[in-house]
Parts: sequence; C-alpha cells; structure tokens
Amino acid sequence: MTAVTTVAIAGTGVAGLAAAIQLARGGVAVDVFEAKSEPSTQGSGISLQGNALRVFDALGAWDDIRAAGYPFEGLNLRAPGPGAPIVAELPDVKTGGPDYPAAMGMPRADLTRILLDHAQRAGATVRFGAKVTGVETDDDGVEVFVGGESAGRYDLLVGADGLNSHVRQLIGIETKPEPTGMGIWRTFVSRPASVERSELYYGGPMFIAGYTPTGEDSMYAFLVEKAEDRFGISDEDATRIMLDESRAYDGPWNDIRADLAEGAHANYTWFTKHIIDGEWNRGRAVVIGDAAHSCPPTIAQGAAQGLEDAVVLTELLLARDAVDQGLWDEFHARRVPRARAVVEASVQLGQWQLDGVRDADVPGLMFGIARQMAVPA
Repeated sequence: MTAVTTVAIAGTGVAGLAAAIQLARGGVAVDVFEAKSEPSTQGSGISLQGNALRVFDALGAWDDIRAAGYPFEGLNLRAPGPGAPIVAELPDVKTGGPDYPAAMGMPRADLTRILLDHAQRAGATVRFGAKVTGVETDDDGVEVFVGGESAGRYDLLVGADGLNSHVRQLIGIETKPEPTGMGIWRTFVSRPASVERSELYYGGPMFIAGYTPTGEDSMYAFLVEKAEDRFGISDEDATRIMLDESRAYDGPWNDIRADLAEGAHANYTWFTKHIIDGEWNRGRAVVIGDAAHSCPPTIAQGAAQGLEDAVVLTELLLARDAVDQGLWDEFHARRVPRARAVVEASVQLGQWQLDGVRDADVPGLMFGIARQMAVPA
C-alpha cells in the first residue's frame, strides 16, 4: 500500500522527472504536465556533484548519464593574466560516496532527454504544451486544471515547474526569487584537450571566470559579473559582450574566444535566491526543486538539491499508507534545513565577492557544505 495511487507533476526539469521516474517505478499512475511545447534543447551545460550522481543511480539512469557526461575529480584555480598559471589544485569531497566521481559535467539537453526517456519507460505519461492553470485541493485529493480545463483528480500535485513556478503561486505561497546582485554569461563551446576538470579564475574584471568539461568534445564556460540590464539585446551583441569581457583571461579562454568569434551563442541571467520558510505544501499540493528554493551556482548544488527533494518525497509516498501531517513533517525535517544550508552558503560566497572581502574562508565554507552533502538526504 502506498500513500498515493495517482500523482500529477508540473514541470520536466530534473526534480519533476526524477519524481516521475520513482513514482512510476513504484506502481503509481503519473501524469506530467509541461508548459513548453517540446523538450528543451536550449541551454549550455550543467555541473553535477556526487550526491546528484548518487540519485541518478537510485533512479536507474546512472549508466546512461555517465555515458553522456564527463566525470572528473577536483578543481583547478587559475590566476588571470598572461599564461593563466594554475595556482591551486583542490580535491573535491566525494559527496556521493566512493562509488561515484566527485563531479561531472554534461549538456543540459542530454540530461533532460535521458530523464524524460526513463520517466516514459517507467510508465509516466508526459504532455507538452500543457500548463497547469488551476488547483483545487481538499483533504482527500486535488483537481488539476490544464489550459483552463480539468485534467482530472489526483491524490497529489507536485509543482516542479521551476524558478517562476506557477503552481507555487496557485497554491498561495508568496515567496519569490530575489536577485543577489550578480549576473552570469554562459556559452557552450568545444573542449580543449587541456581542460580535464572544472577551472575557476578569480581576479581580473569578473568576479569569476570558469568552465566545466561536459563531454569529449564540449564544455560550458561562464563569466560572473555585477548584475547588469543585459536583457533584450541581440544574440550577436551578447556574444560580442561575452567575448570582450573575457579578454583578461588567458589559457583555455583563448580557445573559448575562438568559438565565440565563430558565433557560439551566449546567454545571460541573474543569480537569484529564495527558500520557502516552513512547509512547502498546501494540502495535497507541494513544490520542490527550483520552485521551492534557488541559489547562485557557486557550489554547484542546485540540481542536486532538486533531485534530493524528489527522492525524499517519493520515498515517503511509496513507504507510507497515507498523505498525512506525519509524512509532511518528515519531508520538511529532512529537506528544509539541508536546502537552506546550501542556499545560505551559496549566497554568502557571492556576497563576499560583492563586498570585496579578501580574507573570507571560501575553501572552508565550500568544504563544510560538501561534507554535509556527503551524508545522504
């Protein structure tokens, strides 16, 4: 006996698809509703820490994801300027345990494709161009409206519809993401043979200049700056700005600039922060992943935290026989403090840079959080 037999999920990000996989594998009838008209093929790359890889294994998707990504150990720090010398080679805490790499990069589109395939093979139904527009919840279930019409009644609605979650708004949670004061340029480029792990440059005109390998022939690169109004500019201007702002950085950035000069697409977003205080559910509807919490990617834990939300929630739904306050109390006890620790640490790392704090214990904060994440959620 499980706590639910039918579940609706809004969103096809990593949290929503992970929840769909686990519930469908557990015999639950799952309908996934995605507002976009088709699976996303946009975006650059994503950095995944070991605790995210551990979740992929629990989902049965690890072999496919490992084959599509680029696993690596450790982190290099480089100095800006001529030659871009490596000034430190830092080990990573293996947050997934000894059976997994410390970290991995992969293209976002490939991750979505693999998780979507696993969700559908597990038996979940996925509808694109289907935005959740209404929710009516009571003690026994929830009626979900899609495109203004009822899509049916379910035991539970999981809102995993991202940063600007419509489900979060529909169920009356007023918490919203707030800008942190930083913005990031991202691009997806070819990988030079010399890049075998993530590398970060501190100093120069940017807060951070870095890149992460995502495959044998690919990587994504990024520049972090003070938040600017960069929205609405043309693709050509975006590429030009990222190319120009990277000129202080030598080494592999020369290869990145060559790809930008050939027309590699540049994308700009602001860093945000939020976490819902207290309960993430309102009756038979709950939000997880970016809908519940967001933070700058300064410790690369965003996707991992959304995946952990999904795994803990589905574990409880499959192990218990009722959706009651005891279930929600355990879910929130296991997820809220852990997600808050990640949000606060990620924001603190960025704030130190905004404030120009030169003696901040960045390694101590990063390794402290990593050690916490090494303990399964």
